[in-house]
Amino acid sequence: MGSTRARIAIDAMGGDNAPAEIVAGALRAQQELGVEVLLVGDRERIEATSDWDGNSSEIEIVPAEGVVEMDEEALSALKRKPKASIAVAMKLVKEKRADAVVSAGHSGAAMAAALLRLGRLPGIDRPAIGAVFPTRVPGKSAILLDAGANVDCRPKFLEQFGLMGTIYSQHVLGVPEPKVGLLNIGEEASKGDELTVRTYELLEENPHIPFIGNAEGRDVLSGRFDVVVCDGFVGNVLLKFAESTGEVVMRTIEGAFKQAIISNPESEINLKPLIKQIKDKMDPEERGGGLLLGVAGICIISHGSSKAPSIFNAIRLAKDAIENQVLERIQRVQKEVI
Repeated sequence: MGSTRARIAIDAMGGDNAPAEIVAGALRAQQELGVEVLLVGDRERIEATSDWDGNSSEIEIVPAEGVVEMDEEALSALKRKPKASIAVAMKLVKEKRADAVVSAGHSGAAMAAALLRLGRLPGIDRPAIGAVFPTRVPGKSAILLDAGANVDCRPKFLEQFGLMGTIYSQHVLGVPEPKVGLLNIGEEASKGDELTVRTYELLEENPHIPFIGNAEGRDVLSGRFDVVVCDGFVGNVLLKFAESTGEVVMRTIEGAFKQAIISNPESEINLKPLIKQIKDKMDPEERGGGLLLGVAGICIISHGSSKAPSIFNAIRLAKDAIENQVLERIQRVQKEVI
């Protein structure tokens, strides 16, 4: 590619709020992050969004036909709709016309399209969605994987998740020696089902994974672990529960602050920055989405209800993964393992 700037293909038609919120987030990212944006989708609908204006002409629109709907089975839909926006976006990465894909559409279709177009990294049996959580330790985050790509897992898959999470934690989250834990119902090595007991053994034996033991549910946000490994069924339930809990907590706090401001209007000047600080830490929109680790390309899967701030942050996440050479680092370590 002729440019040194990261080029991000955006599935402009995917998600509950497409294309308006997707376009708004992409335009902001191009302006503030110094990336190039390729909007993939229906040109007329993209140009009809309220944020599109004459200054948007420098953003390339790549035509696509249709979208994989949320209620469609991923593989069959992709076969019926080979020019759907997510398929075209993945093709751009395959052809080296883009460095990454961001989609808030059908997550199963995004994963299927990534596997069909890009393939797996050598030595990786299953890709995993890595979701980054804030912890109660100031400035510290933890990555949980898998957050929904694989419902049924084997111990070997979870071992690979631990390896990919370790590399991501080191080179994107900036943790020199990340602590890896296996999500379980107790701290003892013998706890759990056959999957977790055998996975514990594999993680403990792998010299490339700094495994420190089992993590219980209360440990995920504690800051004790930098990487938490689990299957996609448990991970997705945990992710969505955490998001809903954060929303309840935020609304409770905001309600309390509003009452405090009504009682003492002068307190508003002090309370507003505090509300923003709490919101920035707890709001899922601030995290943007999860990185699909294990495929031969950078793919960020955002929540279906994503709005412009989430898309902006998803693009920032993609940019970080590109600049920190996450794929290349995973491949290097995998060559040593296999």
